[in-house]
Amino acid sequence: MRIAIVHRERCHPRKCGTECIHYCPRVRTGDETIIIGESKKAEISEELCVGCGICVKKCPFDALDIISLPEELEVPTHRYGKNGFALYGLPIPVPGKVTGILGANGIGKSTSVKILSGSLQPNMGDLESGASWDEVLKKFAGTELFDYLKMVSEKQIKVSLKPQYIDYIPKVFTGTAEELLRTTDERGKLDQYVSALKLDAILDRKIDELSGGELQRVAIAACLSRVADFYFLDEITPFLDIYQRMVTARLIRDLAVEKPIVIVEHDLAILDMLADTVHVGYGRPSVFGVITRPKGVRIGINQYLDGFLHEENVRFREYAVVFDKRAHSVEAMRNVLFTFPPMTKTYPAFSLGVHGGEVRRGEVLGVVGANGIGKSTFAKLLAGVEEPDGGPNDLKVKVSFKPQYVKGDTDATVELLLRGITKKFDSSYYQHEIVEPLSLNPILQSPVNTLSGGELQRVAIAACLSKDADLYILDEPSAHLDVEQRVKVTRMIKHLAEGRDAGIMVIDHDIYMIDMISERILVFEGEPGRHGEAAGPFDMREGMNRFLQNLGVTFRRDKTGRPRINKPDSFLDREQKTNREYYYYTAEE
Repeated sequence: MRIAIVHRERCHPRKCGTECIHYCPRVRTGDETIIIGESKKAEISEELCVGCGICVKKCPFDALDIISLPEELEVPTHRYGKNGFALYGLPIPVPGKVTGILGANGIGKSTSVKILSGSLQPNMGDLESGASWDEVLKKFAGTELFDYLKMVSEKQIKVSLKPQYIDYIPKVFTGTAEELLRTTDERGKLDQYVSALKLDAILDRKIDELSGGELQRVAIAACLSRVADFYFLDEITPFLDIYQRMVTARLIRDLAVEKPIVIVEHDLAILDMLADTVHVGYGRPSVFGVITRPKGVRIGINQYLDGFLHEENVRFREYAVVFDKRAHSVEAMRNVLFTFPPMTKTYPAFSLGVHGGEVRRGEVLGVVGANGIGKSTFAKLLAGVEEPDGGPNDLKVKVSFKPQYVKGDTDATVELLLRGITKKFDSSYYQHEIVEPLSLNPILQSPVNTLSGGELQRVAIAACLSKDADLYILDEPSAHLDVEQRVKVTRMIKHLAEGRDAGIMVIDHDIYMIDMISERILVFEGEPGRHGEAAGPFDMREGMNRFLQNLGVTFRRDKTGRPRINKPDSFLDREQKTNREYYYYTAEE
């Protein structure tokens, strides 16, 4: 079985020489294997295509994919028209359980949810007339999904959804946070959610005035407050600190006792703690996706990190994601890049104190702490965006800064934006070190203001790292990136720090990312929203123990070295707190 995909947003026949048609061997023999259709985009006949792949290599805009599928994937659950994305399989909502979906962006998670929510009727690959619900139910007869899909077909399912990109919410609602939440309070639990998520202080503020973290918590509370038969939450962790993520996870677990919940999450530590089972999505993003049968959460995550699915006998990644037990190793000797002095910054309602410290050449320095504690303010002080009390800094180092919230407010293409930042765009070094790891080739001709949140994040990272600087500061680079992209970004950042002999500072709440990327960490403590203190930098073991002790959260490591959150008040949680080992702990130690 072979499928041909045309990424319509990248196909620009007027800007190219229609190389796909010109070089196609079947077209040269007289067949209409590839044509320019009525939509002014390329169309490929899957029946005539021999899968040579020449058109894929010749297309200047990376708009084509020709994929040979395993034989067992002959009938898709849904396909988006001729040369469109194909989805195989569906996740299974289970009453009383939290079901996780783990996979790359563009692998079919949102399509799955549309089908499960009843907003999209699966066509089973029939592009002419579509499939009737009777045909769909016949396909799923005898499976765990049959009863659920039968209720969907009879419109008996009410769904509550938390969208992935919360920045769209202010575009459709202009009132206050309290007004929005009151309209969704169908279960009478709003006061409980407001208290648990600490929303009291922002209830009277307009939705468009909220920060990303505040808007995320409002969206979660609104979703959980509705009466529904099925709850779906798409990425709960962006812009939330670890404490807020833990609180949100507990609220979701409480609701799961009553109703089935499906969650898409790229923070593996939270997904590990929150989900009962996971479905792994694999395939080729925006080309085809396969949703596996449910797996135990530990097994599913470990197989995903390993890149090999044992039951399916499928390897979908060439390398495994490995976690180094760096806390027990000797720290690399590095020269000091610069020393930042003690600083203070005072606002009407918040103050920040920095004791001073050093950043070393070639190192990645992690920065951790609760939201509202001053991490972004510290980054702005180093970048010169803000001035400390007493006047400007004189650090004598060039700083490149990616802010926490990135905006796509230009209609220039991604390529033009990056060319305006660096003269090295056409060099093989830049293409290999920046463009390829961030998977930017497919979107180079896309206007920046049309990008999704994850695409915009990758462009912002590229823009920051494209500048000539001594210190690069990345504020929450993991937001809206899937696991695969986070791994690639982590490897790229570590490689660039070494290669450029520069310092890179990463502010993030993803424990996995901080663990993989950091040599040392800076810990922010204090009272969120009132006062913050920057302590360190510390080595990883000391710093993470200090940070997690303040939060009252313990992590263990399984045999693969993967950090896992201990359930509160479990035996391991109590034992590690007694031993003051909040992070680096394994059964073998």
